[in-house]
Amino acid sequence: MLISNIDQAKVLTQALPYIQKYYGKTVVVKYGGNAMLNEGLKDAVISDLVLLSLVGINVVMIHGGGPEINDLLTKLDIQSEFINGLRYTSEDAVEVVQMVLSGKINKSLVNKIQKIGGRAIGLSGVDGGMIKAKKFEDGVNDYGCVGEITDVDVSIIKDVIDDGYIPVVSTVACSVDDNSAIYNINADTAAAKIAIALGAEKLILLTDVRGLMADVKDDDTLIPVVKLSDVDRLKSENIIKGGMIPKVDCCVNTILGGVKRAHIIDGRMTHSILIEMLSDEGIGTMFLND
Repeated sequence: MLISNIDQAKVLTQALPYIQKYYGKTVVVKYGGNAMLNEGLKDAVISDLVLLSLVGINVVMIHGGGPEINDLLTKLDIQSEFINGLRYTSEDAVEVVQMVLSGKINKSLVNKIQKIGGRAIGLSGVDGGMIKAKKFEDGVNDYGCVGEITDVDVSIIKDVIDDGYIPVVSTVACSVDDNSAIYNINADTAAAKIAIALGAEKLILLTDVRGLMADVKDDDTLIPVVKLSDVDRLKSENIIKGGMIPKVDCCVNTILGGVKRAHIIDGRMTHSILIEMLSDEGIGTMFLND
């Protein structure tokens, strides 16, 4: 659908106060889910981030890549299984994880950003000792080379931002237990830790749902705003459940760490990042302190 020049001008006018509000501020975007698989959605996400960067907002992209990891593990006949939502990662599998995340996906995203006029540098959690982790243990199961983050050093990310680039970060970590080990880590958790360490204004998690809903089968029950004091009640009412629990906990920890806002938004919607950042309506579910 074409819109008139007047309507286009109105859209830009509406965006202006938000551009002014976030100018010079840092926004961390965790990119994953269906938005990584659909080329049209991928192009929209990339263009959103480049636009935000060009108007003076510091953008940091943290990405996963589960489906592509699964595909290569299958082709290499390496067993892939999940325990309590975490991928069991053997020593063979962690080499594939590093290859796919820090190689293929990371450099593809950097290339796409640069193709449309942005400037980007690809990083992994290993670079500059950015993310350090210990072996994840729950006292019951063995998760292999899965790591629990112990420390985040964002100085290399700050250097990249100061030089005018968008940092694109893959979520593998170096070990505090064994200097030669590489750990696979949860991308949502890494994004939260990095947002806190950067003193970011916002954390945005792109997902495959509209946000937090009172009834997951009814899109009209979206809960647009959740205060931290609401979270325990929503869990007890079984509204926050299943795979939404770790995402909500991630947002809560981000807010408790000093980030002003955290958002769970629908990555399946074209330009959802711009709608959240630069419009009056916003999108998805926003988490904030009381």
